[in-house]
Amino acid sequence: MVDISDRKIEIVRTLVETAPDKIVDGLQRALAETGGDTILAKVRQLVEAEAADRTLRNAVFQPAASLFAGDGSDPHRLVFPARTLALLWRGLKALAPDEVAAAAKASAAIAAAIANEQRLPDPSRAFDALLLAAAGALRGSDRREFRTAVEICDAARPGGGEALAACLDVGHIVRRTLPRLEDWVARPGEETGAAARLAYKDAVAVAEDAGPRFFEMLAGQLAPPWMVLRIISSIMDKPTERYLAESELGGFPERVMAEIDAALKAIGQLDLDGGPAAGRAAGRLVELITQQTFELEVCIELTRESGWGKRIVGQKKALANLVEARLRETEKLLGEALPMESSGMRRPRKSGPKLDEAPDPKAVGRAMTALTLFHEIRLCANYGGFSAAHTKVGEALWSAVNGYVADVLDHLRTGDVTDVAIAHAYLLAAADVAALVRDEAAAELVRRRAVVACTPTDNTIVLDA
Repeated sequence: MVDISDRKIEIVRTLVETAPDKIVDGLQRALAETGGDTILAKVRQLVEAEAADRTLRNAVFQPAASLFAGDGSDPHRLVFPARTLALLWRGLKALAPDEVAAAAKASAAIAAAIANEQRLPDPSRAFDALLLAAAGALRGSDRREFRTAVEICDAARPGGGEALAACLDVGHIVRRTLPRLEDWVARPGEETGAAARLAYKDAVAVAEDAGPRFFEMLAGQLAPPWMVLRIISSIMDKPTERYLAESELGGFPERVMAEIDAALKAIGQLDLDGGPAAGRAAGRLVELITQQTFELEVCIELTRESGWGKRIVGQKKALANLVEARLRETEKLLGEALPMESSGMRRPRKSGPKLDEAPDPKAVGRAMTALTLFHEIRLCANYGGFSAAHTKVGEALWSAVNGYVADVLDHLRTGDVTDVAIAHAYLLAAADVAALVRDEAAAELVRRRAVVACTPTDNTIVLDA
């Protein structure tokens, strides 16, 4: 068997060490079946060692892991360049090998406890010691890894290196909150609020200005991140908008409202030629806005006549207007996708389905985009303020598609169809519409009726001789 040279292995090692976590995970899965006697055995061992090392690194830096994102220049969030994390870990392994070994031992003890179904040991002491060591090294170490980390953080944002060190200073406090975050968000109340207030108090005891960093780190542990508003509200006992706006935490609701404005703009710019995927994306944005405005109203004591309250009321009104305009447009688009014949009178009347030409793919696609949006927003229509419009348009759409299907089937029964294949194509398009307006059962019924109506039958009668 031909072995890989040491020089090539070092090249592979460099590539693996600098690759993103997703790439390393993919390589590990791809090489999992590689036998010990194959040419790729050394590569597999190298990848597995790197994966294990990253697992330990991510566990140690878990409280701050979400802050390492992109190039670290996001103006709306406290983030740092993603490659900073690798630099910190490499520097720690050289600067504090004993502490890294202790963290590895703690991690191995957890794995063993899981395998043996035993109570998990607490690795916090070993992990937190490394966070504090990294913070100190960022401020004063001469090692190249830490100097480089500070330089790229400072390049991404003024004072970025010190901001990262300050985040690591409160990492041990954030780590303590992780097992309780779900309760703090799902069951806000006096008991959970008291625990959250204690954690916040501990954070600002480390540094007076640590509050925003503490909540940024908590937000990074939540999905979606803006659910941190519940924790802020609990700690501040549902603050008034004026009090919160003037505090150091006022940026969090401001960020959510900015996201709402961006989402409203995206909905208004919906590309009808984008197909169902574009409709689903717009529908998710509508739902997101209703969730975000709900959280803002629940978590903050708002005044509708001014400030944030007035802005949120305006955003909800803008959403309702946008959605209602899209709903009205949907009826028109459906008429273009399933066209009807018109009489030649001065005041034309729709007289029946137009079946002389095949469905227009563009018209059908645009209708499906709008109908997908209609379908996606059905569950949030009530809170969003457009429930009545959604119901009214839904009834009109169902009446239109139901009547259209009945007319096409009637034409097929009477033989008043030039090309059965064209009629069948329109029925299949109508079935897709029915699925979005009503449900899949209604769509399947249309499809079955289309098959029966469009399948030729042999009606020849054979008489006995």
